[in-house]
Amino acid sequence: FMSLIIDEGIMANDWDVIVEIGIAMIGISLVSLASNLLNIYISSKVSVQFGTDLRKMVFEKIQSFSIQDIDQFQPSTLITRLTNDISMIQRAVLMLLRVFLRAPLMLIFVFFFIIKISPSLSFIVFMGIIVLSVVVTLILRMAFPLFTKTQEKLDQLNLVIQENLNNIRVVKSYAREDFEIKKFKKSNYAHRNITLKAWDILVSAYPLMELIINASIIVVLWIGGYRVMNQQMQVGELIAIINYFVQILMALMMLSFTMMGFARAMASSKRIKEILNFTPSLLENENSNHHKIKKGAIEFKEVSLLYASEEERVLDEISFKIEPGETIAIVGATGSGKSSLLNLIPRLYDVTSGAILIDGQNIKEYSKKALRAQIGVVFQVNDLFTGTIAENLRWGNLKASQEELERVAKIAEAHDFIAQLNEGYDTPLGRGGVNLSGGQRQRICIARALLSRPKILLLDDSTSAVDANTEKKIWENLSLKTSSITTLIVTQRIHTLNSVHRVLVMDKGRMVAFDSPHELMKKSKTYQELFHLQIERNGYDTKE
Repeated sequence: FMSLIIDEGIMANDWDVIVEIGIAMIGISLVSLASNLLNIYISSKVSVQFGTDLRKMVFEKIQSFSIQDIDQFQPSTLITRLTNDISMIQRAVLMLLRVFLRAPLMLIFVFFFIIKISPSLSFIVFMGIIVLSVVVTLILRMAFPLFTKTQEKLDQLNLVIQENLNNIRVVKSYAREDFEIKKFKKSNYAHRNITLKAWDILVSAYPLMELIINASIIVVLWIGGYRVMNQQMQVGELIAIINYFVQILMALMMLSFTMMGFARAMASSKRIKEILNFTPSLLENENSNHHKIKKGAIEFKEVSLLYASEEERVLDEISFKIEPGETIAIVGATGSGKSSLLNLIPRLYDVTSGAILIDGQNIKEYSKKALRAQIGVVFQVNDLFTGTIAENLRWGNLKASQEELERVAKIAEAHDFIAQLNEGYDTPLGRGGVNLSGGQRQRICIARALLSRPKILLLDDSTSAVDANTEKKIWENLSLKTSSITTLIVTQRIHTLNSVHRVLVMDKGRMVAFDSPHELMKKSKTYQELFHLQIERNGYDTKE
């Protein structure tokens, strides 16, 4: 159309041709506008949905990870991959749909028209395309590994931020703000430096591309102008070729920019694939099923545990039996393996060797979901979620009634303080339950574990922040109301041992004694030392 309107309209002074072709060009432009708007709408919708589905897929995969798997990846990098990396991929998909489908078609059709007008000039256009493609490919090859490092540095930066925010009370208490700022600056500058290096390479592509485009246009004008002067080509044809050539090069530039975005997206895609292709360390047994724990008998058979990040076993050939309904205390020095032992029962970690039986059946034969649904756990760290107290309690049983909430809260000695709050069980909690005391959080966690009506209850130093009088009431309530539940308690409180059937004594990952408190005081030197040491620390009277 450009060639016709110039040669047959303007050069021939034919107004009718100018109007006719002009209207056709306006019509084509409007169709192009409509198709572009439709392309933008569809590509935006598809890319957003793709990002949403991918984020859901990755999050679901992470839920299948064991604690050991989470530790291996680190929470900070998982957060980065779920947010920043997927956003990079989503933008790449958007560019793919908006440019990659349109630009190649534009290249093919425009190149066809250039060949039709002047085959010899099409060779110059082709050479310009080749040179531009080579330059872009080389730049992308240099930039790709740098963008991978950029994402890794972002992981490290997020880790620094996460640690600071999680431990902000400690930072404030020790007035370590300046130290934290220096640590953040170091990580932030490391991220900045590698990002600048990557972008410097990409930015260098723009002037090179402009140079190639301008040089190609000059060559076309030089050769085309010579042909026009020798009447081998009309002016309209030359202008049309230049217009087509500019469209080709602009399409190539769009493709190049898209490819540069792909360089970042490919680095992110690689990190997402690491998660999706990762095989969780805790796999379901093909023959696992939804067995019910009927009695709650527990047996450890020569159980050993070695964490992937350590060289020495945390637990070494532990063997013992616990009868249904027994309450067992686990004591030992710091680092003796008490918490690790508890974590094995609900399969938060898998044994390295040996076997754990519940009611005579290997726990690997239970489905993880069924096993954990029948075991109540209260960890050392009292994890509460943003929401109301009732919502946090119902993690133990989503369908629990208000009466059930109050029942377990009374057992955990939590009902009275909850009732005194302005909104009672509907009181909103901040992140981690920051608006409650440590003892209050522990009692809510105990109540939450009881709400699931477990057959086995695991309490890992779960009353350490509770005063002695309240703790005594909690143990009395548990003894009366949950006598059928097999209970294992990790504790440092001497008077707690008065309400247990037997005590399992740990030392450096090994079980050194397992008997009633009375018998252990006679036979176990390790237990005697722990007993007297805790009395000296806490000032308890041995008559207790």
